[in-house]
Amino acid sequence: MRAGQSPWTAPPAPPAPPKSREIANLILRHPDTLDDNETTTLQQIRKSCPHLDGLAHHVAAFAKMLTGLHGQDLDAWITTVKADDQPELHSFVRGIETDYDAVRNGLTLTHNSGAVEGHVNRIKMIKRQMYGRANFDLLRLRVLLS
Repeated sequence: MRAGQSPWTAPPAPPAPPKSREIANLILRHPDTLDDNETTTLQQIRKSCPHLDGLAHHVAAFAKMLTGLHGQDLDAWITTVKADDQPELHSFVRGIETDYDAVRNGLTLTHNSGAVEGHVNRIKMIKRQMYGRANFDLLRLRVLLS
């Protein structure tokens, strides 16, 4: 007991553990965007839980493949994940394997359908705004003039 402290005073509460959403945010963000406090928190989390450390390692390796277009590393990454005890990642890998060629091409080629998807999204938004108000002719004019 410290001097000046009553014997009936409760000790200070330990800091609350980070929420799962905060941990996911730290793991999924690029390390260069983390400030010093967040970096320290992530290091403590990874040190205290080997399961989360392995998960963070796999996520970072996949992010490097994704941002660097290193699709040739996909097979090695899948093999490593399957060998590890990460059931959530096993489910992700099964999803990748169902359309393996498309995923590998997406991780390798510089071409993508982002522009097309953007146009489809814009047209759907215009259609939702006009729902029940007009016919196809007006929708066509709004799409062409926007």
